[in-house]
Amino acid sequence: MTDDHGVWVYAVTGADLAEDSVHDVTGVAREPVRTVTAAGLTAVVGTVPLGEFGEEALRTNLENLDWLEAVARTHDAVVSAVVRRAAAIPLRLATVYRDDDRVRDVLEARRADFEVALTLVAGRTEWGVKAYADLDALATGAVEAATASSAGGTGAGAAYLKRRRAQLSARDDAEHAAAERAEALHTVLLQHSAAGRRQAATDPTLSGRRDRMVLNGTYLVDNDHRDEFTDAVAAARTQFDGLQLELTGPWPPYSFAGVDRGNP
Repeated sequence: MTDDHGVWVYAVTGADLAEDSVHDVTGVAREPVRTVTAAGLTAVVGTVPLGEFGEEALRTNLENLDWLEAVARTHDAVVSAVVRRAAAIPLRLATVYRDDDRVRDVLEARRADFEVALTLVAGRTEWGVKAYADLDALATGAVEAATASSAGGTGAGAAYLKRRRAQLSARDDAEHAAAERAEALHTVLLQHSAAGRRQAATDPTLSGRRDRMVLNGTYLVDNDHRDEFTDAVAAARTQFDGLQLELTGPWPPYSFAGVDRGNP
């Protein structure tokens, strides 16, 4: 390794992954992907120029959305190719080390962490479920529910005041109702997965949706039970009124890697 190049790490697997099994995969710098082994683990890596992928260059490049999208897609393509061949832990985007020896050091030092993570993800893939709530519709429903009893014996003035109070609190009621339904949905999906996590909501400018994201869940699902999971999501579409669900996957298990980047 020369001073002007580093090692980009895509994934770590416990399998004896031969280099020729990934020889047809091209990395973020259009480099041939290769392997580095130590401590019974195999890291899938690529040699990248530090002028584009070094620490200082990354500070600038990661703010370039076009560059970031292209690199992220390529990184994911490599990870996906590895996962198709063996259980693997995807590493975060832009995990770059000085040389192969430093990669070996990390494999040896974090062997126990990698082994635990590999045990968790073996035979499983990640699925994403996003739930969106139309708070205006839920607020209207809250107003109607709160004022339904005013029809009949209640005078017109009292009914108006009751409806007005309901309108003032409707937004809070809608947000509370949406949060409760999202939590109930997450609980249901956990019953059909090996693990699950609630992630931070996506910025509306990125999702392109005007309604509120109330659940951004990721779920680790046994490959043999994927139909059960997707059926549970389909059933939830009618079970949870006021929520619109978006299912994505299967993906490499990024959310369940459980291994920090460490030092370069």
